[in-house]
Amino acid sequence: MQKLKEIFSWIWPVLLGLLITLVIKQFWFTIVRVDGVSMYPNLQNNERIVEFHHSQIKHDSVIVFDAYGVDKRPSVQKNTKYVKRVIGLPGDKIEYKNNGKLYVNGKLTSQSYISKDQQGSGTITLQLQPAKEVTLGDNKTFTVPKNKYFVLGDNREVSNDSRYYGFVPKNKINGVAKVPFWNSKADLINSFDKNQ
Repeated sequence: MQKLKEIFSWIWPVLLGLLITLVIKQFWFTIVRVDGVSMYPNLQNNERIVEFHHSQIKHDSVIVFDAYGVDKRPSVQKNTKYVKRVIGLPGDKIEYKNNGKLYVNGKLTSQSYISKDQQGSGTITLQLQPAKEVTLGDNKTFTVPKNKYFVLGDNREVSNDSRYYGFVPKNKINGVAKVPFWNSKADLINSFDKNQ
């Protein structure tokens, strides 16, 4: 009996620690690995980020979402997650000019988190067949549907994003991405200031 008590004395804290970890992961945050260069230079391939499940989604938030069923290419498997930046919220009217200037609800919006080249030709010059509901260029606007988001990767020339597969439904979004404060790009990911 004494031996059994000794065994439980060290097993119980381990089980409790595992339970607490599972609860935190399920309800608050998860560590996610960036796979690819679609968010370069602000997020690097293989970089670890924290996905907060209940953070508010705003313009320029970087989100993690379940791509299965959103990106309908056969290569997208179950549990595939994408990391992208929110450009348009539900109901927003979006216009991307040929020079890459972005207007959200008629107001010019800063994209200083990426280069002028990425804003211009990187965004407008498409590499794949565009989504039917998304139109880019001078005098072309579209409205983000209710409960959906328009997202782009920061590395526009190579990013597979809403330009190609359309809008991301709210129920597919897992959370908002954050990086540690010591990351040199933290202000561009965590709380991008449009006034910079």
